[in-house]
Amino acid sequence: MNPIVPVILCGGSGTRLWPRSRAAKPKPFLPLVGDKTLFEATLSRCPRSGGFAPPVVVTGTRHLDHVEAQLGAVEGAQIIVEPAARNTAAAIALAALRLPEDAVMLVCPSDHHIGDADAFARAACAAAELAGDGWLVSFGIEATEPETGFGYLKRGEAIGTKGYRTARFVEKPDLDRARQFLAEGGYAWNGGIFAFRVGDFLGELGTHRPGILKAVQAAVEAGKSDGRSFHPDAKLFSEVESDSVDYAVMENTQRAAMVPADMNWSDIGNWVALHAAMERDGSGNFARGPVELVDCRNVLVDSDGPRISVIGLEDVIVVIDGNDVMITTAAGAQKVGKLSGAVNQ
Repeated sequence: MNPIVPVILCGGSGTRLWPRSRAAKPKPFLPLVGDKTLFEATLSRCPRSGGFAPPVVVTGTRHLDHVEAQLGAVEGAQIIVEPAARNTAAAIALAALRLPEDAVMLVCPSDHHIGDADAFARAACAAAELAGDGWLVSFGIEATEPETGFGYLKRGEAIGTKGYRTARFVEKPDLDRARQFLAEGGYAWNGGIFAFRVGDFLGELGTHRPGILKAVQAAVEAGKSDGRSFHPDAKLFSEVESDSVDYAVMENTQRAAMVPADMNWSDIGNWVALHAAMERDGSGNFARGPVELVDCRNVLVDSDGPRISVIGLEDVIVVIDGNDVMITTAAGAQKVGKLSGAVNQ
């Protein structure tokens, strides 16, 4: 099998992890879990020795310097610089149009945490094999709780020993439906990781969203290279319709498949999710920086300078970044992105 081409998507502002994550330097480029940034960890999961080709990174102009600094001197790597954000269908199309038609793409968000890299590699190989046979493959992340913040995939009939047809895509459910999915079994979280052959993806995009494909093709044809970076034409790309790859392609194709992936995955979507991904003490606490905790349970404190002392609290998050202090209950963490500091960063 030809090497798998990692297509790494770097976008977004990460406002739900404010004040640590900011629009100028969002969560992919921060060392939130361990010493590597989430972007660096994504790159390291796709090594040449594991059957991967050099990566194709799709990012915006605002984040280009971060990508250049953290990508390093990877021979053969490409960077595609989006002139404007147009969602994942267009971003993936940009990468596809810069690759051979028979290449297998593995589309990976740059801001997820995967604790079991070996399990990721096994799932990637299985997905690539299915993609080589013409399937458009999603990673079905093992659902461990009734999560309402993710879409779900319903497993259909088996495709050999590598995966399953995707019987149904389900939008983010309410809590009762999410509980029903877990009780019923056969449902997995849609983690936004995909594998498909370039020609198959472009064919399906042309069938279901011909306007997106035509507009991206025009922007690519009029684009310019600058070293290892490629810049699509900004005016033409601004005319591309914004749509997710799920809506544009995956929910419409008759060749949708899924591979199960139990790999200690988290989208690190907010401070609670980050807390869950950390190594906590026996009381469920995590502390970084000059922090003292007394009689606390399930508390996260992250300070880049001032000493913080917390006594007798439970399910609380405290983050200090420079002059910004954010304090929330775990239940309120979803609202962090609505703070004026996060919105106006």
